[in-house]
Amino acid sequence: MKTRLSREIELLDNIANTFADSTNLHDALESVLLAMETCLGFQHSTITIFDPQSERINIRVAPTLSEESKKAGSYKLGEGITGMVVETGKEVVVPDISKDPRFLHKTGVRKAPQSGKIAFFCVPIKFRGTCIGTLSADYVVQNAGEKLMQSNLRLLNIIAIIIAQASRLEELVSLDAQGLRDENRRLRQELKARFNIHNMVGNSNAIQQVYRLIEQVADSKATVLIRGESGTGKDLVAHAIHYNSLRADKPFVKVNCTALPETLLESELFGHEKGAFTGATERKIGRFELAHGGTIFLDEIGDFSLNLQVKLLRIIQFREFERVGGRETIKTNVRIIVATNKNLEEDIKAGVFREDLYYRINVFPIFLPPLRERKDDIMLMADFFLEKYARENDKDIRRISTPAIEMLTSYHWPGNVRELENCIERAVLLCNEDVIRSEHLPPSLQMVRKTESAEKRSMVEIIEAKERELIVDALKKTGGHQRKTAQELGITERMLGYKIKKYNILPKLL
Repeated sequence: MKTRLSREIELLDNIANTFADSTNLHDALESVLLAMETCLGFQHSTITIFDPQSERINIRVAPTLSEESKKAGSYKLGEGITGMVVETGKEVVVPDISKDPRFLHKTGVRKAPQSGKIAFFCVPIKFRGTCIGTLSADYVVQNAGEKLMQSNLRLLNIIAIIIAQASRLEELVSLDAQGLRDENRRLRQELKARFNIHNMVGNSNAIQQVYRLIEQVADSKATVLIRGESGTGKDLVAHAIHYNSLRADKPFVKVNCTALPETLLESELFGHEKGAFTGATERKIGRFELAHGGTIFLDEIGDFSLNLQVKLLRIIQFREFERVGGRETIKTNVRIIVATNKNLEEDIKAGVFREDLYYRINVFPIFLPPLRERKDDIMLMADFFLEKYARENDKDIRRISTPAIEMLTSYHWPGNVRELENCIERAVLLCNEDVIRSEHLPPSLQMVRKTESAEKRSMVEIIEAKERELIVDALKKTGGHQRKTAQELGITERMLGYKIKKYNILPKLL
């Protein structure tokens, strides 16, 4: 009788020959799972793959399961044993499935053995450091001895590694590769169209200069420094540069440098090796590696610590770095775009920003003017946001009233474009008619403010202002036709004529 060790060696030899001789990955994996059952008595061996599009974990290879059982064996991240393994990247062993509530038994194929218990083993399959699926199997044991359990677990981990290394799982990961490629291409085309320079909103002289600079620098490899106040749209310019460049089909990776503390930010940018620090249980690929061939956008670079500034300077100069805790020098081909709302020149004088880094990133500066300096663009953007949020909220709002327009164009917009967008979104949510009126706008935009030195208007003045607004809106709606306007307002044509004269309204000019 063969020993356990000899059967394990026979199984591994069988697996190696299967991959060496087979030209079809799916068939080879089925043969591997069947060999596990034949040589060592595993049951219901299964390979699952995580689909990032649907965020589901589905059975892809299971030679002893019916198609119906395979479809039933679908999990969300964290759901059941399989979902837990994919989410954590760590193996799980269940000594007795009848006593563990985590085991969901979705496939419905298991029956209680005449003697012994069913143990369940599930180990992660990792591709380039990321868990993309699992290898699992049942094993009937008379008693769940620790030695046998550890032996089975060790063997399944070895087989999972062999599967990942031998096949790279490329065929399974991309079973619908052409469809995914087409979808990816479509999404990239959408992004390219969305961030096309000509689709950006604004035609003021200040923003036209920004468009010209984007066109000049897009196809180059130069590092770009985008400057401007918070909310002016620096990230939109960074996207436009990337998607109008020769790197448009490569990754665009954005890093918000203010969102993470220094220690985590360094790991996020450069990655880390397993054991580099407490909690580093496995190797992590950094953003610079993920952006290889494409563009990395470092937002708010003025918040970089001096230590990280030194490392960034090296990447810009030599296009190389090391992971945290690693010794291997990694080369990267990446286009760097940075942005800040800080005065870097003042930071250099204060000793909190390196002068040599400043000259490295200031190769091609682009300054985004604040919204108060591009008044001509306010209504263009307001109409754009109105259409966007009306569509998203399924509302038939077609225009902005004249008094509301006056409020929008008179406001100083300290929050810039971001504040304008939030203002219009709020107005759309509050509006229950087909026009945005002054009362739908935030209090900060109201024409009469407590801080103004002018005397408060009387009730009569307030009523007259509202009456004038209603008449102007109705005339616009009817194309200046006074009879239809009178009917719209529920007054006589004579009374309308009196009001038009009183408020000095010129219907033909509306």
